[in-house]
Amino acid sequence: MKAVYFLQHGDLSQVKYGDLPKPEINSTELLIQTKYAALNHLDLFVLRGWPSLQLKLPHIMGSDGSGIVKEVGSNVVNIKKGDRIVINPGIGCGYCSYCLAGQQSLCNNFSIKGEHQDGTFAEFFTIPAQNALIIPEHIGFKEAAAASLTFLTAWRMLVSKAKIKPDDFVLIQGASGGVSIAAIQIAKLFGAKVIATTSSAEKVEKTKKLGADYVINYRETPNYVKKIYKEITNRHGIDIAVDSVGKATFSNSIKLLCKGGKLVTCGATTGPKTDIDIRYLFWKQISLIGSTMSNHQEFTSVMHLLFEKKLIPQIDSIYSLEHAKEAEHHMETGNHFGKIVVQI
Repeated sequence: MKAVYFLQHGDLSQVKYGDLPKPEINSTELLIQTKYAALNHLDLFVLRGWPSLQLKLPHIMGSDGSGIVKEVGSNVVNIKKGDRIVINPGIGCGYCSYCLAGQQSLCNNFSIKGEHQDGTFAEFFTIPAQNALIIPEHIGFKEAAAASLTFLTAWRMLVSKAKIKPDDFVLIQGASGGVSIAAIQIAKLFGAKVIATTSSAEKVEKTKKLGADYVINYRETPNYVKKIYKEITNRHGIDIAVDSVGKATFSNSIKLLCKGGKLVTCGATTGPKTDIDIRYLFWKQISLIGSTMSNHQEFTSVMHLLFEKKLIPQIDSIYSLEHAKEAEHHMETGNHFGKIVVQI
């Protein structure tokens, strides 16, 4: 089968397009003929590698995916050959106390397609049947693949972790990314007041169309902390900050939190290390919350809202599998707005 993979860690020059063996399933898995996959910054992090990441090479990239079930494991009863499915890329062991309690993303053996195991940038991929959700006929493969990882991540952050409420002031840093775009829509669905930051006039207009109440171009307004605190929130501050940007924005997000406010993060695209003024933590009694992926119930809940078209993924561009390296370069430049998808 054709696939996009790398043989050693490094930059995009290591990414290859070529033939690899079609994967085989076990008794609890599905073999999926891929229709669409989608890019995430995780692709680039895995490509670069880190000391504790031990991968079997060659490694197929890609976490999001949708397609048609071609083979069904002997113990699978809820999905049949020919079903149209989208996947939850986060995989638990299924047997530990966390998994049995429905908290798969806390599993000690938790893994992610495209990170710890081969991904979806291929003509075929495997997935545990419990990680597949049937797509209704009125929803396209493209939209389903573009939505899963980012919307499930944003849902867990805002709903399960931060306990979003109507009229909360919600700050979303880096509004052009997939998780941030999902977070804007989810926050508005709950009746929150959304303040978003982004990097260009074009992105400001696109973010406003998503429903954000206030959008700030941080390149034109470097002292946006003062503007948000004094002008927009009238000195109340932010109830919830969604920050997956990391080093470049984390300290500002903390400064903007109101008393009892919450900062929730799922990543650090600009770097993982930053200085924190501990006085903000205890004086304002704020909460710093980490969040990774979702459990199956959260995935199902948010995807059904997409199936009902109450949430809509934003697609920036579409590339062929053969040109997935160019797609990754487009994401790396930061000039996209929404999800970049790969058609197989």
